[in-house]
Amino acid sequence: MPFKPGEQVGPYRIMEKLGRGGMATVFKAYHANLDRYVAIKVLHPAFMEDPNFLARFEREAKVVAMLEHPHIIPVYDFAENEGRTYLVMKFVEGETLKASLNKKPLTPEEGVQVIEAMGEALSYAHREGILHRDVKPSNVMMADDGKIFLTDFGLARIASAGESTLSSDMMIGTPQYISPEQAMGKRDLDEGTDIYSFGVLIYELVVGQVPFISDTPFSIIHDHIYTPLPLPRSVNPNVPEVIERLLLKALTKEREHRFKTIDEMVAAFKLAIGGEPLPDTWVDPATYTPPDAISAAFPTPPPTQTLETPQPGTGKPRRRRWWLPIPIVLGLCLVVFIAISILNQDEPAQQPTPPPDTIVEATEAPKPPPPTRSIQEDPNLQAALDEALGRVENNPDDPTAHLELAMAYLDMRMPSEAEEEFALGEELSGGDPEYYMVAGDMLVSREMWLPALEQYFKILQMDTGEEDPGFQEKFRQTLYHAADNPNAEELLFGSDPNDFGPLYARLLIPTARARFTLFHRYPEEALRIINLVIENDTKSP
Repeated sequence: MPFKPGEQVGPYRIMEKLGRGGMATVFKAYHANLDRYVAIKVLHPAFMEDPNFLARFEREAKVVAMLEHPHIIPVYDFAENEGRTYLVMKFVEGETLKASLNKKPLTPEEGVQVIEAMGEALSYAHREGILHRDVKPSNVMMADDGKIFLTDFGLARIASAGESTLSSDMMIGTPQYISPEQAMGKRDLDEGTDIYSFGVLIYELVVGQVPFISDTPFSIIHDHIYTPLPLPRSVNPNVPEVIERLLLKALTKEREHRFKTIDEMVAAFKLAIGGEPLPDTWVDPATYTPPDAISAAFPTPPPTQTLETPQPGTGKPRRRRWWLPIPIVLGLCLVVFIAISILNQDEPAQQPTPPPDTIVEATEAPKPPPPTRSIQEDPNLQAALDEALGRVENNPDDPTAHLELAMAYLDMRMPSEAEEEFALGEELSGGDPEYYMVAGDMLVSREMWLPALEQYFKILQMDTGEEDPGFQEKFRQTLYHAADNPNAEELLFGSDPNDFGPLYARLLIPTARARFTLFHRYPEEALRIINLVIENDTKSP
């Protein structure tokens, strides 16, 4: 069982859950004797019986314990409590760089601070012979007191010993920030892989988005290996030419042409941001080759395959039959084996964010975007909202009326109002399973798979709907789609499938967990879950 607020774990009192990752959950805890808060990272129960993950978790503790740097979160302890392995780290009050960027772009001063702090941390780790291999905004912690930390050495590699925190040197990392050599699964990685990922992070800070954006991780990986870097100034005209040239150098496909060290890279960016001239050895105009010339110089790689997405409102949707008999599942498992060797995704493809003010003064103002029409101005949606408001006014005690109003608010992109109306309807329904069924169906019709799955889970927790074939089909379809959502982790892993019937416990929920872990960073765990599914049930439901 996971830790719970109020529980005593050794000398630590669990205060609250801070977050959950693909491998572990992080809690805030209090050490009474030392009178300080700490962060406790505990493995998910599903991983505690796997010696490979336990070894990886322990190795992460040892790797970080080797590092003592003001911009690297220190490890205080590594222990076990009632079979639950956990790591104790410094508690930092703040948010990740990713969360900060989701709110607003950094100021120029904040951007420089991030580059300097991360550069110092990576440079120190490299001098200690350790590669991070997963540099990205979600692994940068922005403390409320202004300090900046590099976190999560779970994929770190001790370069001199050829050791990895993973049980094998499969392709690891996050597609949006992965280096070409890392994406190709090369074993002889060096500082260049962190230089490239750090360059992607800086590209995102300066330009306003990551270089490569696609619907699938395979396409992003393909682009890092083969596709020329989108010119920063073509994406954001505010980017000065000298910064563009530095990004081109940091993100060149051939690692021998990148900066030699993190220190050299940071120094170059600091000089450019300060408006000072750069040494010719750092930026050689000859190193830049136009994309057309690059394309002509190399053979065109095979095109990546993409899935066709049906357009809404173009006819009756085709029901997706994703649950297959076990012989076919065995065949699909072969695909999983192959995918595991080339894929390890942590985050979904990112949508472009409005380009921020660049870290240096803009040299050219971008053209204003054309005026767009807000969704609130859509007469059809507004009419539906007015109609729903009228039904609630005429039938204030009708839970269905409140539910329909909640959906109208959702369609108008008014989530707070929708949540309030949904809660009112739920209260009026007295927790009637039919209310959750209708709510789930309405959300499915809007392709809001994860919220719909939450409603269907409530039905299962009431021991209803389990034997209904129609509900099973809806649940399967929704579960399949929701597993793609990075926010589905809490729902999929936070509930015990054994609380439900055998169909859900042995097949549906474990398979959805495998799908989630395959596409969100931990493919080896997906393989383990798939093997358990096949082992525990050899017959089609």
